[in-house]
Amino acid sequence: MSGFLGTIERVGNMVPHPAIIFFLLIAVVIVLSTIFGVLGTTVTYEGYDPALGDIVEQTASVRSLLSPDGIRFMLTSPVANFLGFTGVGVILVAMIGVGLAEESGLIAALVRKLVAAAPRSIFTFMIVMVGVMSSIAADAGYLVLVPLAAAAFHSMGRHPLAGLAAGFSGVAAVFLVNVFVTPTDALLVEVTNDAIRAVNPDAQISVVGNLFFMIASSILMGLICTVLTERFVEPRLGPYRGGVPVEASHGLSGSEQQGLRNAGRALLVFVAVVSLLTAPPLPWGILRNQETGGIMAGSPFMSALIVLISLLFLVVGYAYGRGAGTIANVTDAIGLIVKTWGNLAGMIFLLFVIANFIAFFNYTNLATVLAVNLADILQYAPIGRAGYIVLFVVVVAIIDIILTGALAKWAILAPVFVPLFMRLGGDPDLVIAAYRVGDSPMNVITPLNVYLAVMVGFARKYQKEAGIGTIVALMIPYTVTLLVLWTALLIGWTAFDLPLGPR
Repeated sequence: MSGFLGTIERVGNMVPHPAIIFFLLIAVVIVLSTIFGVLGTTVTYEGYDPALGDIVEQTASVRSLLSPDGIRFMLTSPVANFLGFTGVGVILVAMIGVGLAEESGLIAALVRKLVAAAPRSIFTFMIVMVGVMSSIAADAGYLVLVPLAAAAFHSMGRHPLAGLAAGFSGVAAVFLVNVFVTPTDALLVEVTNDAIRAVNPDAQISVVGNLFFMIASSILMGLICTVLTERFVEPRLGPYRGGVPVEASHGLSGSEQQGLRNAGRALLVFVAVVSLLTAPPLPWGILRNQETGGIMAGSPFMSALIVLISLLFLVVGYAYGRGAGTIANVTDAIGLIVKTWGNLAGMIFLLFVIANFIAFFNYTNLATVLAVNLADILQYAPIGRAGYIVLFVVVVAIIDIILTGALAKWAILAPVFVPLFMRLGGDPDLVIAAYRVGDSPMNVITPLNVYLAVMVGFARKYQKEAGIGTIVALMIPYTVTLLVLWTALLIGWTAFDLPLGPR
């Protein structure tokens, strides 16, 4: 297996720059859309319409990018595609605060403090589990936890890419489960209930319908990712030849200790202010959902989470820098932020290409046609319930290669599979559980995950020649193992008729 993964890494890193790959993929999409557009390829299916909030019959036809409309779209939409690509804004906003915290020295000091305090026997598991729980904070785990995990492993004398793999596995490969209910769960349930009404207008499921399975999956998959990291991925990487940072072998200096004290005080003030805006009931809790009074689903607090996290790092990073002497004034702080954004130039160009590839691909409807046809294959497969679960997980995993958005896929698949499972005597909650299993593990290797390119950038800090092949080779063991063992867990769960969540 190690030789096989080494081959994948070498071959993957021999391919051109990721931007060139996506330019080639755009060319492939143009050709395929023209062929299937000329053939008049269409599919009709029942899908969820967010505008109507209901399941309606929809027809999708392959649209050619070389038609007059397609050419106009390619020439007029690139700027809008780039500006509308959420990954760009998330990265730039998050890096205002995270970048200042890193450049001021706060991140390095925190890592050394963490390494000194954390029990080494459970350190990897802690990293993975924080990654699993970070899904409640949208994309923050990718930008904060993963580089922090790599830096922490480096400071401990362990291979930093093993830390990156551990953090990335928790954040992305176990993405759709958590020990808490997340906003994504509410959206999945909303789509599912509309699909349920096609069979039983009086039936519905709740947002905690998968809670028991989610908690068990979070812990067990976290343990599996930990074992894979320590027993397979890290030994395969071997000892890190870049050495341990000099400062990691020494205690914190007096100025660094003062910086951390300043950062701690700033953290308390920040948390107090956010709590005063969030904790009180309406009307004083202005960051609560102004209709329901809730803090989680649909609240300004959750919508502002990336901005709040960036502000948090900005405040504590500045406080640390003033105490440690790495920042003299606000002008210095702005200079560090500009430096951080300057380092993102290559990534921003790559995101421009990726954003337009995804927009062109979505315009053609090729993904929808493929997803619906794969769903039809599963719908008419003559197998039992356990077989349906396995086949459904495989279909979701395949679709995730070309359609990464969890909600976008579910809006297409739920109207087909929820009624199907119900007619077979299955629980709609079981379909969502199987969807979580199939969707999550593929996130760490699909080329359409924008954060795969971000991981390459993080990896190059420690291994200059790292490329897409490096990350894919690192993460394939997690994808394969989680798909097999997680599916087995779900089948065993149903075989013993265990409740997926509170009844």
